[in-house]
Amino acid sequence: MTTEQTPLVPLRSTHSMPVVFASGAAIGVLGGMIGLGGAEFRLPLLISLFGFAALSAVILNKAMSLVVVLTALPARLAAVSDSEPAAHWPVAVNLLAGSLLGAWTGASWAVRMRSSTLYKVLAVLMLFMTVALLFTHFSTLGTLDLPLEAQVPLGVAAGFGIGVVAAIMGVAGGELLIPTIVLLFGQDIKTAGSLSLLVSLPTMLMAFARYSRDGSFAVLGANRHFALVMIAGSIAGAVLGGLLLGVFPDVVLIPVLAVILLVSAVKLARHD
Repeated sequence: MTTEQTPLVPLRSTHSMPVVFASGAAIGVLGGMIGLGGAEFRLPLLISLFGFAALSAVILNKAMSLVVVLTALPARLAAVSDSEPAAHWPVAVNLLAGSLLGAWTGASWAVRMRSSTLYKVLAVLMLFMTVALLFTHFSTLGTLDLPLEAQVPLGVAAGFGIGVVAAIMGVAGGELLIPTIVLLFGQDIKTAGSLSLLVSLPTMLMAFARYSRDGSFAVLGANRHFALVMIAGSIAGAVLGGLLLGVFPDVVLIPVLAVILLVSAVKLARHD
């Protein structure tokens, strides 16, 4: 049983669909300009603007993140040689060995937390995502050059941690997967981006399967139209964000996005 303080009939958003679409588009633009899905920006918006309780927001965010990744995967794979991800399948398998268990574990923890605890956990994870964002864009990602016998267990451990974070926040986890693949396995950014999608998709499906066993999962049925409209806005915004890639220099854009995440973290920490 979940301890989420939500009625048996889940909260249904009463906001107008143009507002929902515009919000999704804004999130998509932000994500598109930095090459991410934007789920870390969508989560606090679902809570603060649209009024969803923490667990309901996480489940909605997970569902929308899953659709965005499914949409991005064919386009991403079409943009790279088929041989690139295929040649590095052991990397994906190594991370999945930990991330699948982490996703199930993280989702299990989330549905059992009190709402007040989950808000604080989400705030801490938002701070963690802020650090990851700054690190990925402003540090020179080298490689650790570890032997295989060290890479494998570290890959499983890293995958587990990423799976837990992604499940609790309802995100794809690319913000953490990409630097992990570069640092731990020595892949270039382009290949790491493709591999991260291959890892995040089954990881999200695992978390989604765990959430589907909880009563709060009914929030998706009650807000199906809301989710579809926001997904449409997110995809449209991501396309626009991709076109704007490079228009705003990272030295300006990334700190602004980091501030947005920090403010969101503070609001979540103060949420009752």
